[in-house]
Amino acid sequence: MEGTYVIFTDVSSDIEATFVKENDVHFIPMKYMIDSEDKLYTGMYDENVLKDFYSAQKNGAVTKTTQIAPQIYSDIWEPIVKEGNSIIYISLSSGLSSTYQSSVLAANELMEKYPDIKIIPIDSLAGTGGMSLLVELAIENKKNGMTIEDNAAYLNNRKHHICHWFMVEDLMYLKRGGRVSTTTALIGTTLNIKPILKINDEGKLVPIAKKRGIKAALKELLNLYEIASEGGEERIYITHADCIDNAKKLEKAILEKNPKCKITILMLNPVIGSHTGPGMIAILHFGKKI
Repeated sequence: MEGTYVIFTDVSSDIEATFVKENDVHFIPMKYMIDSEDKLYTGMYDENVLKDFYSAQKNGAVTKTTQIAPQIYSDIWEPIVKEGNSIIYISLSSGLSSTYQSSVLAANELMEKYPDIKIIPIDSLAGTGGMSLLVELAIENKKNGMTIEDNAAYLNNRKHHICHWFMVEDLMYLKRGGRVSTTTALIGTTLNIKPILKINDEGKLVPIAKKRGIKAALKELLNLYEIASEGGEERIYITHADCIDNAKKLEKAILEKNPKCKITILMLNPVIGSHTGPGMIAILHFGKKI
């Protein structure tokens, strides 16, 4: 049917399996490695897979990810566009990965081959639950009859209002990614320092504070949420790297601040978790960027 389109994202987002099935959300899979073993994450939320991943990290396994080549996008998208469907693709932030650039190359190639369809990659400037917020909006807009062009324009506007507040438990993972020096990581680990980070306007993960101990770090995350919150019946994701107790503490504290909000708690995907390590926790919501 002319004018139909489907919603894609990649597995750097974290979305409940029931929502995916009920709303026909499509994923671009991504590879990751646990030591020398290749794995493929398809995006269908599976807590057992994620627990095994973080257990391996806690036992000293080295985890890595690989970028998505343009050909992967083409191979997945071509059967869909052949049937006359257009595509909106919500990508991991270009400030964290080259996946968006790869998707643009594949989209342009396919649109030359199939000129009657549109493929619109959206640089989410987000990750994990931040991407999930955009996916939910995309689905809602599509159900309400919004055209692909209007939907994409709306998402490109709203993405600038997504707040990401992260706490990382193990500084050594930030050291491996070049975000802190070896000296800072060693000293911070010794002193029980927990870095607080956000995703900035360029979609990059940047440190904004340091707190000593988990209790102080969780309090800072809550404070940042409260300053930036839009209030009311807002949508919130809490994602965590196998630290459900801390996630529940944040959920309780947020609900005390705003009983009307809707919170989803999910374990962090292995794509982002490979670089943040176990114990990471994040609050993702729409709000005032600070």
